[in-house]
Amino acid sequence: MAKASGKSQSIREADLYAPVKAYLTRQGYDVKGEVGAADVVATRGKEDPVIVELKLGFSLSLFHQGIDRLAVTDLVYVAVPLKTGKPFQRALKDNIKLARRVGLGVMTVRPRDGHVEVHADPAPYVPRKSKKKKTQLLRAFERLQGDPNEGGSTRHGIVTGYRQDALRCARFLAVHGPSAGAKVKEWAEVPQATTIMRNDHYDWFEKVSRGVYGLTDVGRKGLDDYGDLEA
Repeated sequence: MAKASGKSQSIREADLYAPVKAYLTRQGYDVKGEVGAADVVATRGKEDPVIVELKLGFSLSLFHQGIDRLAVTDLVYVAVPLKTGKPFQRALKDNIKLARRVGLGVMTVRPRDGHVEVHADPAPYVPRKSKKKKTQLLRAFERLQGDPNEGGSTRHGIVTGYRQDALRCARFLAVHGPSAGAKVKEWAEVPQATTIMRNDHYDWFEKVSRGVYGLTDVGRKGLDDYGDLEA
């Protein structure tokens, strides 16, 4: 749950009601507050009622309340005061995303003038799949040798496929001495060996001559530190 920082300019939860009521009234709704367990209920003809839950900030309890109201109607909003600053904007973006996943709408009320903005309307959540992210996930899966992170992070932290590839390069150099990237690639079976040694994110490798790399003292220490990981 993303939370926004800062105070809500001394605004009270009750101060949100009048602007929300005015907004819904302009849409042709008959609006009443504190109906049963709901903060705001609006009706229009024979349409399903609209329910709005009011809070001074995003919280898990606000979403719990909104989800409970979905047992009454599909048209449920959560409303919070609009705040300034990047932390609130980040929190708003994250919580809109969460609201959409549980079928809730999101409103904000600007304290200085009561302006109401609807950021999301209630609707069934239809997840959008990312082919790119799926491909990246499967590549990362294939790159990992064994299951080095079983049960969570290891004593080294999360071990990535990149780290494992670097370890295989380092182990090869520890045995064979400075070697050409093409040789490490073939013998250590690391397709990106030259790039890994050239970029040297862990300070394990040093360029000896064109296309030839050796192992640094930091690299030898790295081999000792990660000696418990399979090659």
